[in-house]
Amino acid sequence: MTTPWNPQTPHQRAVLEVLLSIRALNDAMDRMNGGMKDDMDMNATDLAALRMMIVREQRGDSVSPHEVAKHLRISTASTTKLLDRLESAGYIERHPHPRDRRARILTLTAHSRATFFKHFSEHLEQMRRVTEPYTEDELKLIGRYLSDVSQAIDPS
Repeated sequence: MTTPWNPQTPHQRAVLEVLLSIRALNDAMDRMNGGMKDDMDMNATDLAALRMMIVREQRGDSVSPHEVAKHLRISTASTTKLLDRLESAGYIERHPHPRDRRARILTLTAHSRATFFKHFSEHLEQMRRVTEPYTEDELKLIGRYLSDVSQAIDPS
């Protein structure tokens, strides 16, 4: 059994405060996502797939079923069932890959975007209001820090 970390210096106490803040943010995100999945009448994995697709779409990246499976760490069979659910609910469409006849590309439907942002837009606006007062340099530092922490937690 390991012993809990007991910060001794002011710097270590500041590190602990930041880590506690990350935990609080994670808890708040879990509650927000829980409310969204209930409102959208879907399970957590379905919502995670939609979130992943929205982020990738905003970057201009396409999404394949394989990438969904890898992101969610689920089997091919589970991915197929998930995509069937999302497609029958009108959230996604499957299209032939433009260069590989054997592959498929997934796209969000207008219904999916509208439903997701209907539930997320208020939270997004609140997050923007909190973020707006920070300077560009502070935001770059915060972004770098959050990326580094994300990479440390989930290096994939």
